[in-house]
Amino acid sequence: MKILFNKYEGAGNDFIIIKNFPPFIAHSDSNLIRRLCDRRFGIGADGLILIEECAGHDFRMVYFNSDGLPGTMCGNGARCAAYFVMKNITGFRDLAFMASDGDHSARHTGENNIEITIRDVNGYSETPDGIVLNTGVPHLVVFAENIDETDMIASARPLRFSPVYSPEGVNVNFVQIEGDELRVRTYERGVEEETLSCGTGVTASAIAAALTGKIVTKEVEAKAKVEAKAKVEAKAKVKAKAKVKVKVEVKGGILFVSFTLIDGGATDIRLSGPATFVYSGEIEL
Repeated sequence: MKILFNKYEGAGNDFIIIKNFPPFIAHSDSNLIRRLCDRRFGIGADGLILIEECAGHDFRMVYFNSDGLPGTMCGNGARCAAYFVMKNITGFRDLAFMASDGDHSARHTGENNIEITIRDVNGYSETPDGIVLNTGVPHLVVFAENIDETDMIASARPLRFSPVYSPEGVNVNFVQIEGDELRVRTYERGVEEETLSCGTGVTASAIAAALTGKIVTKEVEAKAKVEAKAKVEAKAKVKAKAKVKVKVEVKGGILFVSFTLIDGGATDIRLSGPATFVYSGEIEL
């Protein structure tokens, strides 16, 4: 049987997207999914996304890592999936979709830029390695200098498989602060190597940097000046609730993360950036 597939990338994070309704690819067929994602013997991608029907939503995104196993949320994958649906099914309007971690929305912000919502972050923890928080999948954020010199396999893989984060493990992000902007490199579980970008990873990195006071954006500074009665009180108010927008540079391009800080977490989280059609084709199953 031949199937039609589409290849998309979001800031270098690439995905195979298949319209799976009526269903013909089983979610349990990990061997097939792994073969399609293989860069030597298949199409090649960081992950595979099935677009399926979902009552009350424009679509359901079913995401698989390149190891053939189901993932929960993929930020760049969701942006690419939304762009595919807008381009081929619904037209360019705001969408509501379902992922494994719940409801999300997407909107087209011009050209090939797509913004999606990310689930709220309710709390974070600190370990000797860094900051751990969940943006649909668990992420470890490690603040470092000169991340270009970091050996991601040697440095990130032991953390990804550390007993501290078992049994599910974590994605590992090395983050460099540059003023009120970030540079991020991510090792993704399921892919088991560094990817050119990771949407949930840059989201986690931006929120962790704001929660720990490592970045103070112009929006936060302005709010502090307006609300401050005293310097200490102003900082407390800003940390409790402040709107933040962060520019993040990854190997594959630029992404933007916006959110509202709340006590120990973040709400109204949005991830935006490019979603690009690469090519379409047919493959024999």
